[in-house]
Amino acid sequence: MTTFAYQLKNEIARIARKEARTDSKQVKKSSAQYRSEIASLKRRISALETSVARLLKQKPKTVVSNEPAEKQSLRFRAGGFATLRKKLDLTAADMGKLVGVSAQSVYHWEQEKSRPRSSQLPAIAAVRKLTKKQAHQALSD
Repeated sequence: MTTFAYQLKNEIARIARKEARTDSKQVKKSSAQYRSEIASLKRRISALETSVARLLKQKPKTVVSNEPAEKQSLRFRAGGFATLRKKLDLTAADMGKLVGVSAQSVYHWEQEKSRPRSSQLPAIAAVRKLTKKQAHQALSD
C-alpha cells in the first residue's frame, strides 16, 4: 500500500474510534444512571413490602359504617318469609307483587335456592309490617 493510503486509513480509523468513544461514554453514563434508579426503586419496594407486612400483622380496626342502624339489622330467613306469606294468606305471585319481584323469585327464596338482594330487603321488611287486610288492600290498588 502507498503511504498516503496507509495514512488515510489510519486517520479514518482514529476518527472512528474517537466518535465511538464519545458515543459509548453517553451510553455508559445513562446506563449508570438507570442502574442507580433501579437500585433506588428496589430499596423503595423493599421498604413498602416491610410496611405492608407490618400492617397485616396488626389487629384490624373496626370500621364504623354511616348506614342507619335499621338498614344494618335487616336480615332474611327463608322459613320466616314463607310463614309471613302464609300468615298474610298470599300466593307467591301476590307476595312478589308486594315486594317487587317475580313469583319465581319468591319460590326460590322460600326453597332456599337463592337469597334476596340487599336492595330487596327493605321491601320485605315493609311487607312484614303489614296486616293481612293492608296487604290485600295494597294488592287491589
